[in-house]
Amino acid sequence: MPPFSTKRLPAAPSATAPDGSEVRILLRLSGGSVAHFQLAPGQASVAVAHHTVEEIWYFLSGLGEMWRKQGDREEVVTVDHGVCITIPVGTHFQFRSFGPEPLAAVGVTIPPWPGEGEAYEVGGKWPPTVKPGTR
Repeated sequence: MPPFSTKRLPAAPSATAPDGSEVRILLRLSGGSVAHFQLAPGQASVAVAHHTVEEIWYFLSGLGEMWRKQGDREEVVTVDHGVCITIPVGTHFQFRSFGPEPLAAVGVTIPPWPGEGEAYEVGGKWPPTVKPGTR
C-alpha cells in the first residue's frame, strides 16, 4: 500500500505542458495523477491530443474558452471558476485566456501522465501564442 502524500501548490511551475501552459505537478497514485495548469491573460495554448490518457479539468480562476473536437463533433465552451470539463482520450483540445487574470485549472489525468511523447500537436481553433513544452 502506498504511503499518504501531501503537497502544497508550488510557487513556481514544475514544467511547461505540451500545450504551452505552466504546469505545477501535484500528486499521483497508481490510477491517476493531478496537476495545476495556468495560462497567462491574452494567451492561447497549442492545440494537442493525448495518445493514452484522459483528463478531467476543474477551473479555479480566470476567464477563457476551451475548444474540443472528436471526429465531426466540435464545441467551444466558456470556462471560468467552477466549470468542470472532460477530455477523453484522443480528443483534440485547445484553450485560451482572455480575462484580467491567468486562467487556472486543476487537472486529473487517468492513468497517470506517462511522460514525454504522450501529447501530440493537432490543428486548433486559434493561433497559439505560447511555445509547447514536454511536461
